[in-house]
Amino acid sequence: MFARGQYNFNAQQLPMKDKRHPNGYVERRGKAGQLGRSIYQRYQDFPHDQDEFGHFEADTVQGKAHRGAVMTLVERQSKVMIVLNVHRKTDEAVNCHLDKWLSKMPRHLVKSITFDNGKEFAGWRDIANKHDIHTYFAEVGAPNQRGLNENNNGILRRDGLSKRLDFRNLPDELITQLMSYRNRISRKSLHYRTPVEVFMKNITDEQLSTFF
Repeated sequence: MFARGQYNFNAQQLPMKDKRHPNGYVERRGKAGQLGRSIYQRYQDFPHDQDEFGHFEADTVQGKAHRGAVMTLVERQSKVMIVLNVHRKTDEAVNCHLDKWLSKMPRHLVKSITFDNGKEFAGWRDIANKHDIHTYFAEVGAPNQRGLNENNNGILRRDGLSKRLDFRNLPDELITQLMSYRNRISRKSLHYRTPVEVFMKNITDEQLSTFF
């Protein structure tokens, strides 16, 4: 209907720029198949995870022509966004930066992480075993199962990490600035509180400083 001009509206103004996959489409680029335990197991292990702090969704965002990447994590209850400047979309780079970040956290603060099935998360066992974290994977080609993370990635694009940028040499200061800005915007879904406000109810000020 947009293409026919029925609504006199330019579909390029929409978030997906008038580009949409047909129903039933399965994304397989850069996928390694089902890497680990299914997200359905998470529903059994944590039946009330939506009301419990400490459950994260994770993905990567790439730069222009797949040059460089950042890793994003979103805590599901507070909607706090964590952005790790991994520079390269490899399992070694992702594991290295994720390990450094988790090492700063009190043990068991992060209860679970639900990953995308990208090949950059192939080293998930090392992270899960070292930090005693439950890890799960959305089904291949089902980004809607990590809808919060996917939505935040789109917001991050609009905030400054454009597809026109090369992410291989992004300054850490830029990542910190974007992350801090986004986490301090009030959200209707949080009853007009900011993600940081909700997050602070579950963590001390000293622990909070390691996130930002």
